[in-house]
Amino acid sequence: MVGDFSEDRTYLPQLRLLVEEVCTELCRFEHALTDGISPEEVRIDREYPLERPDAFADIRVAPAGLPAYVIEVKLGYDRVQLLQSLRRKFLEPGPRLAGTQRVVLVVDTRHYSDWPQLEIELADCVHPSLRLEVWDESRLLKLLNEKFHVNIPAITADNLLDVRQSIDRTHGFHAFGGKSLAEYDHDPLKAELLWHFGFWKIQALRNGGRPNPRDILPPGQYRGVAVVLADLCSFSSYVRDTPDSEVVRESLTSFYSKARYQILHNGGMLYQFVGDEVIGLFGIPERSPGFPQAALDTARALVSIGNSVSHHWQRQIDRVQASGGVHVGLAMGDLQIVSLRPFSRTHVGAVGDCINVAARLMGLAGPSEIVVSNSFHQALDEADKSCFQEQEPVEAKNIGRIKAWKLSPK
Repeated sequence: MVGDFSEDRTYLPQLRLLVEEVCTELCRFEHALTDGISPEEVRIDREYPLERPDAFADIRVAPAGLPAYVIEVKLGYDRVQLLQSLRRKFLEPGPRLAGTQRVVLVVDTRHYSDWPQLEIELADCVHPSLRLEVWDESRLLKLLNEKFHVNIPAITADNLLDVRQSIDRTHGFHAFGGKSLAEYDHDPLKAELLWHFGFWKIQALRNGGRPNPRDILPPGQYRGVAVVLADLCSFSSYVRDTPDSEVVRESLTSFYSKARYQILHNGGMLYQFVGDEVIGLFGIPERSPGFPQAALDTARALVSIGNSVSHHWQRQIDRVQASGGVHVGLAMGDLQIVSLRPFSRTHVGAVGDCINVAARLMGLAGPSEIVVSNSFHQALDEADKSCFQEQEPVEAKNIGRIKAWKLSPK
């Protein structure tokens, strides 16, 4: 399945990221069709933290009312790497994986000449409470065909772009509807909305009274939006101390991809990336119940993603970095959505003090810390409020003194 990827440092990381994205969407489709669980009731976390500070499950899926499971995408791993990875993560799973029943391993079995024996050894690397389930190349390609109408004999560098486009088109059809996939027109506005929201959120918005693409995010004022800002700690230092520019690009693509999908999976809007910073918006275009908690859950997940990216980056360079991970600021307030071109909704901008406040609070947060505004803190339920400690007021340029709260470490 992976063809010539085994020695290709450019495409193999991108392949893994693409397959991770595909697996998350396959799980949503599968639970909706088989179990009748709506997409928003399937909790998905990328880079789920385990007991060891340097160990993260690639994907954790927790469908409402069903046992959780994890997915490990290990395409292109050699025999030793594969055994070490599973043993390090799942031989002694600990409380973070309580209630988890299986480990789904996505792997190219044809890459290993002794696969039957290796599969036995891999099962021994997983705690007896966890069942090892293998998704090989044939199963993954079958699922791609069934869910996304991608009909290819193998995933190679030549057809990766076609796979990406086919998946996006299928997402668009499910989001916006139409007579058939063959007749569906994936125009620029639909593509842009999918980038910002994801297919299942758009589908829910359309079913809730926004039937046309231009109705999804019209320009105007939106009240009480929660803003999540996160950026990588010591980013300039990491770049300076990384002689191989491919490592920089790979690390950034990993952060961008995983951060965006975490925001979308939690029901938010990916607004934009600015350098090493990601901005997510929650409660827009509608203030759905529980959106402040969803924003906080996303902030926590972004901390784990940042730690995973930093650990992976650090392993590839000589100089030890002073810090890693991300720092996060959250604020709540009114936003103006503005068209960036007249008579166009394909590209929009967001303007509001809450973005500036979140940026100031992010600057107050240290590595793996989350600092929130008072209005955001007040919007949380009592259980989440109790996890914060009040901080000294923050002097923010051009804004004034801000009352802030910092999430207490567990």
